[in-house]
Amino acid sequence: MLRRLLPVVLSLMVVVLGVTALAARPQRSVPHRTADFVVIAGVAGLRWEDVDPQTTPTLWRMAEQGSIGSLSVRSAHRPTCPMDGWLTLGAGSFAAWSGNRPAGSCPAQTVAVERPDGNGANLPDQETVVHFNQEQLPWGAMPGSLSESVRCSVAVGPGAAVAAARPFGRVDRYAPALPDDPTQLLGSCVLSIVDLGTVDGATKAQRVAAARAADRQLARVLAARPPRSLVLVAGVSDTDRSARLHVAVADGPGWEGGWLTSATTGRDGYVQLVDLAPTALAALGRPMPERPFVGRPAVAVGGRPDLADAIAQPLDAEREAANQRGVAGWFFTLLAAALMLLAVAVLPLLRRARRHAGPYGPEPVPRRVVALVELLLIAAALAVPAALLADAVPWWRADRPGLAFAGVTALLVVAGTAAVRFVPGYRSTLGPLGAVAALTVLVVGADVLTGSRLQLNGVVGYSAQAGGRYAGLGTVGLGVFLAAALLSAGWLAQHVRKGWRPAVMVAVTGLAVVIVGSPYLGADPVGAIALTGGLSVAAVISAGGWLTVSRLAWAVVAAMAVTIGLAVVDLRRPAVERGSLGRFLAAIGDGSGGLPLHRSSTANFDTLVSSPLTVLALAGALLVWFALLQPWGGLMRLFGIYPAIRAAMAGTAVAAVIGGVLGGVALDVAGAAAALVVPMAALAALRVLDHSTDRTVPTAGRTRAEDAGVAGDGLADPSGPTPSGQEPPATDRGTGAGRTADPGEARADRRPPVPSPRPSRPVTAR
Repeated sequence: MLRRLLPVVLSLMVVVLGVTALAARPQRSVPHRTADFVVIAGVAGLRWEDVDPQTTPTLWRMAEQGSIGSLSVRSAHRPTCPMDGWLTLGAGSFAAWSGNRPAGSCPAQTVAVERPDGNGANLPDQETVVHFNQEQLPWGAMPGSLSESVRCSVAVGPGAAVAAARPFGRVDRYAPALPDDPTQLLGSCVLSIVDLGTVDGATKAQRVAAARAADRQLARVLAARPPRSLVLVAGVSDTDRSARLHVAVADGPGWEGGWLTSATTGRDGYVQLVDLAPTALAALGRPMPERPFVGRPAVAVGGRPDLADAIAQPLDAEREAANQRGVAGWFFTLLAAALMLLAVAVLPLLRRARRHAGPYGPEPVPRRVVALVELLLIAAALAVPAALLADAVPWWRADRPGLAFAGVTALLVVAGTAAVRFVPGYRSTLGPLGAVAALTVLVVGADVLTGSRLQLNGVVGYSAQAGGRYAGLGTVGLGVFLAAALLSAGWLAQHVRKGWRPAVMVAVTGLAVVIVGSPYLGADPVGAIALTGGLSVAAVISAGGWLTVSRLAWAVVAAMAVTIGLAVVDLRRPAVERGSLGRFLAAIGDGSGGLPLHRSSTANFDTLVSSPLTVLALAGALLVWFALLQPWGGLMRLFGIYPAIRAAMAGTAVAAVIGGVLGGVALDVAGAAAALVVPMAALAALRVLDHSTDRTVPTAGRTRAEDAGVAGDGLADPSGPTPSGQEPPATDRGTGAGRTADPGEARADRRPPVPSPRPSRPVTAR
């Protein structure tokens, strides 16, 4: 009865842990009406490096008394050109002005503005732009959603006209430039959008001149601002091929001296361009449009230092993010190449690792060579956590940041490898695997618990410039963390009686589910759902046996229960507070779910064909399938001897595939997990093959079945598959209650080994 109820109890535990982790939300101040007027002043290309007390004194004083942040100007195209940025601002979603432009460039674009009545204006190209965004782009943005949400709006300049134009092209009130006294114009509507120009130029002097001109225009806007108004200054776009972070400043009642943040970023000091439209409506107390914005209202939070120190932080982050893109490319390329070279080196060792008891056989590989390859496998498995930890050192400030990162990472890999080499139990079969997994969980988990500072703009993290993620676990972090958590759980479970192994798997990996899914920590609900699925599969087969239909059914039920529980909780929240799963289900309900599915499939395909992690995943799968799982590969023997490790690796495969597909990153999660799991699987297989001819010496007074079924992680686990007619395999040294009867070693409670009738070494024929 206990055996029958155990899957039910474990499934309930997984469901409770998963829903608890995903249901809670960080407490943020709810945006409320703070202004009677909102003025959005946009400057294309304005970055924090352009702001100082001498060049931009007006903006400097405004930033001192207001709230500031780094603005990601992501749009439907990359890079975000000025027209794309202005259109995205007015749409509140990722939009693009036109598809007729060379990829990766920002050509000069002009917008036709007609003024038939001299008061408002009309954009004749607006209908074409709306059709392009609605029909040909995966985001389905509606240009003009911001202006449609207010009674009237004012636009000053051609860029502002693009942002303020309604979907049919009408601009309520328009002026090509600021009048001599803009007070009456800015006070005529509750929403005003002003184009202050563009900061661009090939030289520093040109950028300084453009920033000074924009600052003079801003001074006129601030002097004419209506009473009780919120003024937002934003660098709305890039001006060249480089994707950069830009200026965001909010000044008005309730926005004094803080950091800007929003629910889309989840990190203080960072906002997105799509957040400005909902911020304006929330400040005015206006309802959001029927077609939801992608962005969320920004809020001001405390903790900002002096302005000079505050600006230094985004500048340093900008420099790190700029160097991160190039370094990450060659790091993962080199890692994939190194793992493939190690796979080639491991193949002959696997073929010759098994000891031959007959008179003929291949010469064994020298122990020093095997030991060296084992250390290289450990180093390869530790490369990703070492690269994550390397971001604790400011390598991006060096003259040659790539070499600085390589040096720091190499030192950390050597230190980690030495630590694993000298841990107690290193000589046991599972010793290195458990040590590497525990070290990885410690590094990644500590970073997540302390705010994921190492992953932000890190080489193995995510870039704020890309605009995809700003807090929590990134794609690579999720892959190595879920693999390390499951392997750690499997290693611990192998050291207890088999009846307790599923409980150990649930307890250890369930804590990892909480860390991954909690909005306070990992903030990755898709990753938590994926890890729950992998945990469910691992728990039901950790005690041995095969993945039967009933066991698979319980695993699926547990994973689906967590997903449904999260969906119910998320859908009960207001629309502006929902997570990705809640927004997707709401879109399915109102008939617009095709857009998220299209975006996910497009992202999966693009990532599949362009990411170096795809090579890691495929290379790891080929090595496992065509080598390690072969009769001479040792992995099947490892699985039969250590069922908890088999369960952990099976759960890792399930979780990595689910997390990648649902997260829109294809095989990237699997590639990151493979970078840890495959080297450790190869090392453990080498050691298992090295003990393949060992035999347990029966103890006097005990039956052979009793010796074979010793408690712990004995090699002859009664639940593991044992070929009929063979001797029960020996217990691996140092891993359980029984021990291998190695040559030259005798114990008082064991019979002496029976001499072999044939020499174990090859005999040369004379």
